[in-house]
Amino acid sequence: MSESTGSCCSIDGGGGVDAAGRKDLLARSASDLAECPVMAGSVVVKADAEAVGLYRDYEGERYWFCCAGCGPKFDADPARYVAAA
Repeated sequence: MSESTGSCCSIDGGGGVDAAGRKDLLARSASDLAECPVMAGSVVVKADAEAVGLYRDYEGERYWFCCAGCGPKFDADPARYVAAA
C-alpha cells in the first residue's frame, strides 16, 4: 500500500512538494486586515470594507466594520468602541 502524500503543498516527508519558503499568493497580510471595533473578533478585509463604505474615520484613525449595522452603532458612541479596540 502506498503512503498518502497529501496536497501538492504539504510538508509531510512522504514525497509531497515542500512548500517551505514559498509565498502563499492567496494569503492576506496582517496589514490588509482589521478587527471590527463593534463586533470584537470579526476580521475585516480593509479594501472590501472601504469599497462598500463600511468604515469611519475618528480622531485621525480609520476603523473598518464587518457589516452595515456596525457603522450606526459606532457613530452613536465612537469613544466606547475605540476604547475597547
